[in-house]
Amino acid sequence: MLKKTDAASPSHRRILAASLVGTAVEFYDFYIYATAASLVFGPLFFPAASPSAQLLSAYATFSIAFIARPLGASVFGHFGDRIGRKSTLVASLMLMGASTVAIGFLPTYAMAGWLAPALLCVLRFGQGFGLGGEWGGATLLAVENAPPGYRARFGMFPQLGAPVGFIAANGLFLLLGVLLTPDQFKAWGWRLPFIASSLLVAVGLWARLKLTETPAFAKAMADAPPHKAPLVEVMTKYPLQVIGGTFAVVATFANFYLATAFALGYGTGALHYSREVFLGVQLGAIGFMAAGIIIAGYWSDKTTPRKVLMWGCVMTAAAGLVLQPMMGSGSLWLIWGFLALTLLMMGFIYGPLGAFLPGLFPPLVRYTGASMAFNIGGIIGGGLTPFATTYLAAHAGLGSVGLYLSATAVISLLALFTLKRNAA
Repeated sequence: MLKKTDAASPSHRRILAASLVGTAVEFYDFYIYATAASLVFGPLFFPAASPSAQLLSAYATFSIAFIARPLGASVFGHFGDRIGRKSTLVASLMLMGASTVAIGFLPTYAMAGWLAPALLCVLRFGQGFGLGGEWGGATLLAVENAPPGYRARFGMFPQLGAPVGFIAANGLFLLLGVLLTPDQFKAWGWRLPFIASSLLVAVGLWARLKLTETPAFAKAMADAPPHKAPLVEVMTKYPLQVIGGTFAVVATFANFYLATAFALGYGTGALHYSREVFLGVQLGAIGFMAAGIIIAGYWSDKTTPRKVLMWGCVMTAAAGLVLQPMMGSGSLWLIWGFLALTLLMMGFIYGPLGAFLPGLFPPLVRYTGASMAFNIGGIIGGGLTPFATTYLAAHAGLGSVGLYLSATAVISLLALFTLKRNAA
């Protein structure tokens, strides 16, 4: 993906690998939770009720991590802007990984009553808190090491962690579905993807412990002392960038969790497809997201990340209008076509963010600023999406779900109109 120049030197390859592995773990952890919430968490962790009520309860716990993410962003951003990117990234990965692995050992509601969902919520909060510092740090690791003219292409590597993590999570759930009976999966098989996260975390830690500090941060520290309170500095001097950046990412989160968590719950519930069949359909569509990220990275370096993001929002708004006729058809081919289309659009509204959001802030508050905008946007666009779309589909039909996606794209497009990438 990169030419054999200084941009692809051994040190740069190690940096890009470390940034990609970290976000791959992030999306793996987040998606195995979304998948488990769609498939088994309702009856396992909540009292007997209607299946839809249990599913909505499971999706409510899914939202907890999005609430925790801005808190994690403020804490990890504080230390990332004061002591450096490397050590902060190691700490966020360890917290995120430990919380995910612990979910795999939780008792169910039948074993421990209300203690079970309470512990699930605590660990989900810990997962989100650690994730709050992950994306911003991994992105800065890439873009602050980028040679001139390669900022967006370096920035796309952390974004490629999303399809990699999705493939790992989805592939493992698919494999378990083939090897285990439904009763075995519900009894203990769902725990294995959470426990397996420990292996990915170990790889991520190994890669990150070998890194040095980014040149941009080292230079900024040499030129001026760090701010005592980076969050206060960001909120008082760059409020428009935080607000604009927050709403610029809403469509990204809404798109991803609609095409993954909502689609899986709808496909296995309302459409009555087996878990293995629908996971296979999603697995066959995720490559389009990776393709979109790569195309967007090259396109952004040729033009600007903001321009590519704006075109991605326009195309995402159009994709929302075909959700009902394609997913509502019940045809697996048309469903796959819609998922491939919307995930391709996801690449265009996600891939350039690594170059765009950090450019809105100067180096000494960049970790905090980019992380806060990204993670607050995650609450609006991602934390509410599985719950809201499931409710809309049940009460207003699939057409309203498509309009929901289009509306989030319009919101992000309007936010992008107000922003211009600063020199970074």
